[in-house]
Amino acid sequence: MGSYSLLGMGIGGFIGGWACDKFGRVRVIVLATISFSILSAYSGFAQSYQEFAILRTLSCLGLGCLYIACNTLMSEYVPTKYRTTVLATLMTGFTLGSLVITMISGWIIPEFGWRMLYWITIAPLALGILMHFMVPEPESWKRVREMKRTGQIVDNDAKKGNPYITILKDKTHGKMFILWSFSSGFLLFGYFGVSNWLPSYLEAELGIKFKEMALYMVGTFITMMFAKIIAGYVADKIGRRIVFAFGTMGTALFIPVVVYMHNADNIGVLMLIFGFLYGIPYAINATYLTESFPTGVRGTAVGGAFNIGRIGAIFAPITIGYLAMNGSIGTGLLVMGAAYFLCGLIPALFIKDRLYDPQKAE
Repeated sequence: MGSYSLLGMGIGGFIGGWACDKFGRVRVIVLATISFSILSAYSGFAQSYQEFAILRTLSCLGLGCLYIACNTLMSEYVPTKYRTTVLATLMTGFTLGSLVITMISGWIIPEFGWRMLYWITIAPLALGILMHFMVPEPESWKRVREMKRTGQIVDNDAKKGNPYITILKDKTHGKMFILWSFSSGFLLFGYFGVSNWLPSYLEAELGIKFKEMALYMVGTFITMMFAKIIAGYVADKIGRRIVFAFGTMGTALFIPVVVYMHNADNIGVLMLIFGFLYGIPYAINATYLTESFPTGVRGTAVGGAFNIGRIGAIFAPITIGYLAMNGSIGTGLLVMGAAYFLCGLIPALFIKDRLYDPQKAE
């Protein structure tokens, strides 16, 4: 079922990125929130696996749109001085949401059944409606739209060309798009591989009981939340590039420490340190990526590059599963570490800080 979710989010990210540039960031967020809420809630009425899979895929189209549209919108609202701090804090919502649903599912499912978990997802519908009336489009996007209308900059949509071909034909934008596609692929390959298999590693290969393992993972996720905020603040002070490289390569180098140097006495501390490093890349990625493209193509480029990377997310669990069957989960985690290292190496060598200011019409 996770593969259906990733498929929906990947397609949604591509569509949402293009739609952000064409119709506006806020409009996409509103429509994506409404569609996700309705379809996710309706999933609770599914009567077969096939129905549930279809509804899950369709609902995740909206979720994929939201990730791209929200990051693009916030990057254009917030000044450069505070941008990474704000977007990194926004990223803690993903971790917080995972923790909240984990905790309330233990209460809801025994009392009301699994369907109730999906029925309550209708709640964000109200936020989508409110946003339509309360949140204006960012000024930089409105200025770019006007410049396209008056012919001051080229309107690729008016030419009816493929927006991704147009981006790739531009030497600068095309280079950034390819570099970020590879970096995102390695990031998502490592992130989803670790998040899917680390609990199994703690339980199976380290002999940790399920209840203790859950506590370790909760501690790791809480540490990730603090790490994201701290990393965002530091990145605004010293640069996105260096902090992103520190987080990705630090995660890569610390995975072998967890695999080879753990024992019953130090595993708790090791997991907290790992959680801190593991949380940094996602905190910086949104700002670093959105600042790599001008306003006119930002949504399309960010949505395309990031969601090409979702291919890595699909293959990561499969890769570790294969290595676990023919070796150990620990070996698979080391492969994830290599992916993290490559994810950080590409931007460190080739992608500069603050190439574009999202608050400017470029």
